[in-house]
This record gives sequence, C-alpha cells and structure tokens, in this order.
Amino acid sequence: MIKICHRGDFKNTERFFNKNKKINIVSILEKYGQAGVAALSSATPVDTGLTANSWDYEISQKDGRISIYWTNSNVNKGVQIAVILQYGHGTNNGGYVRGIDYINPALGPIFDSIAENAWKEVTE
Repeated sequence: MIKICHRGDFKNTERFFNKNKKINIVSILEKYGQAGVAALSSATPVDTGLTANSWDYEISQKDGRISIYWTNSNVNKGVQIAVILQYGHGTNNGGYVRGIDYINPALGPIFDSIAENAWKEVTE
C-alpha cells in the first residue's frame, strides 16, 4: 500500500505559473530578432553590400510554439546569395568558390543570450 501525505498549499507553484503566464515572449524575441539582424549584417561578406543589407527576421507562432527565423531577401536568378556565401558554390567555368561560415558565429552569441535570459525569466 502506498500512502501520500500533503501539508501546505500550492501558492508558490501558482505564483510561479501566474508570473510566467504574463511574460510576453514575442516582445522578448523582437529584441533578439533585431540583434540577430545587426549581427548577420555586420558579419556578412561584403561585395556590393546588398546581401548584408537584406537581412530580416520573422516570429512565428504555431501549435503552441514560438519560433524566430532570420531571412535574407537577396536572391539572384533563383539563388539565395546568403546561402551560397555560407556554403560555397560552383562557377560557370567549372570552378568552385568556397563558402565562409559567417552565419553560425554571428548568431551563436544571440542563441546563448536567448537561452541565458529565458532561464533567468523562469527561475527568478
């Protein structure tokens, strides 16, 4: 036989959930979206500057999840320029231009900051 005894109430738990229910995640992610755009813009290799100036972000809410996406609108002949800068691409004469990993180092500190501050929000 298992017996469970309980003393007290759930006011601390209720206070925790009520506080976190009031957090506006979208407004917090807006700040990180803008910081990510700035980081990507400054880290993007520059020739004409068009790719560096074409960064933006979107915040999506679906099925109880909130996601942030960084986008780049510089497309040339159906090719996403930010992607070929990151991963490399072939040339018309059979050559290859090696990619430069600039996206991950630019967004790494943003992701770290999101995780750190989200943890502080739910534990304080």
